[in-house]
Amino acid sequence: MSDSSPFLGPLGLVLAPVRGRLLIATLLAACGSMLTLVPLAGIAHIGQLAIYATGTAGAIGWTIAVSVASVFVGMALITAGEFLAHQADNHLTHRLRLAIGQRLMQVPLGWFSERTSSEVKRAMQDDIGTLHSLTAHFFTTLGRAVGAVLVSVIYLVAMDWRLALIALLPFPAFFLFLHRAVKASAQHMGDVAAGMARIDNSVVEFVNGMPLVKAFGDHGNAQDRYRAAVDDFAATFTGFTRPLVTAMARANALIAPVTVLGVVLLAGMLFVALGWIEPLQILPFALVTPGLCAPLQLLHFITHDLNTAVAAAQRLQALLATPVLATPATCTLPNGSEVRVEQVSHAFAPGSNVLSDISFTLAPGTTTAIIGPSGAGKSTLARLLLRFFDPDAGRITLGGVDLRQVASPELYRRIGFVLQEVRLLHASVADNIALGRPGATRAQIEAAARLANIHSRILQLPRGYDSVVGEDAQLSGGEQQRLSIARAVLLDPPLLVLDEATAAADAESEAAIQDALAHFAQGRTLLVIAHRLDTVMHADQILVLDQGTLCEQGKHDELLARQGLYAQLWAQGGYQDTESKALPTC
Repeated sequence: MSDSSPFLGPLGLVLAPVRGRLLIATLLAACGSMLTLVPLAGIAHIGQLAIYATGTAGAIGWTIAVSVASVFVGMALITAGEFLAHQADNHLTHRLRLAIGQRLMQVPLGWFSERTSSEVKRAMQDDIGTLHSLTAHFFTTLGRAVGAVLVSVIYLVAMDWRLALIALLPFPAFFLFLHRAVKASAQHMGDVAAGMARIDNSVVEFVNGMPLVKAFGDHGNAQDRYRAAVDDFAATFTGFTRPLVTAMARANALIAPVTVLGVVLLAGMLFVALGWIEPLQILPFALVTPGLCAPLQLLHFITHDLNTAVAAAQRLQALLATPVLATPATCTLPNGSEVRVEQVSHAFAPGSNVLSDISFTLAPGTTTAIIGPSGAGKSTLARLLLRFFDPDAGRITLGGVDLRQVASPELYRRIGFVLQEVRLLHASVADNIALGRPGATRAQIEAAARLANIHSRILQLPRGYDSVVGEDAQLSGGEQQRLSIARAVLLDPPLLVLDEATAAADAESEAAIQDALAHFAQGRTLLVIAHRLDTVMHADQILVLDQGTLCEQGKHDELLARQGLYAQLWAQGGYQDTESKALPTC
């Protein structure tokens, strides 16, 4: 049995908690399906009684009674199987959602920055929905189909094994043609997948470049590439479907009810002519054999659900196996708010360090600025301080305690952050501000919003602080940034990390954000990442990063006097935007 079996491989691991219930549901559905076919045998039996027996009124009555009772019992068993399967599905999806939620609460915060929300949503919603179709419907459908086929074959063999052998010949031929169809189409699957990938890429390019296409007419490269990708895929898909459609048409024609009935009647008449059976003995085969067509076709179709479920289970297993941040065996409370970064190195891929041997200290109540070109490691350093992930070498301490020994709730009570990428929940404005302090009063929330220069804008919303982000609270990038500042203000941490906090703001919003931060930063330890040197020239210390190394460290005047990288940036006008220029190296 292959790994695509429902109870092997990744799918088996996911279904393990409900395996027993699914097996019972499958057996109930199979037994119920068998019982619902009893009336067909009853009709054949009544025909034989009516022709060959005398005084058969009682026997016919019993046959009818047994047939009717079998139908009702069979329906009850199928219903019980469906109910049990849906219960198993409810238990499994509930368990998976809780397990994934708990896992995601423990993974490094940096894990989320490396993935889009659609990837997580696909696993938590779409893939679990795929498993719903499997657990709630696949197994009972499988049971009904297998039960119907099994009882029919046993009954026909019991009636006459010779005629049964001939009557069932179209069905092995169906699977033979089906195998050939799948084999022929599999040769083109790689080309189909590659064609779909080319279309996806060209669609993104085409949509992103739509303003240029509109401006320059129908001769844009993006449109040409999109058209070429569509044409190539059409040709590839034709090559994929031609052998598949031809073989499937032959396979379905083989097990069409009229084909199967024709085989039964021709073979039956031959057997009657040879004197092997009586004409009435053809009746059971004429009634039962065509009924095998639908279950066998159903078995073929539900294998697609199984293949899809295997892929979904693999993604869910990968998500559940996501590495988590190490939890300290014993948590230690920091003594003070001094931060020491000691010989820290970090790499996202082996052998390619983003940071190398970085050391510095954030003294309480001081402002430290980090500058450097794009890719220098500035944001990575800030996220290590926030423990979005742990350094590969060295350590970072807060109040003399390694961050790995500080419980996450304690850490984020002491370190607040305002990042370039603002994340707001689909909740009220008040709930978004109070995210880190759910017990805050409305007065405290409004006070934080005032300090962040966002209170008056919130009052302009249809429902004020009760307006829901994404519904009646439509905020600009700068306004969202001020909302995140209000969140940090309400948390009131002694240490604040600012990663390009004004990047998404226009000039007016930037001024409001800078004013809010100036008020909020008083008396706190600040770590600021910025592109513009004029915004950090008054910092207590400036760290200059380049290619993951700490090139220079000191105050503005000291760094200018050294005539190093910082001085070159300043002389070149780098104080305007360190990202927009070809920068010298350390």
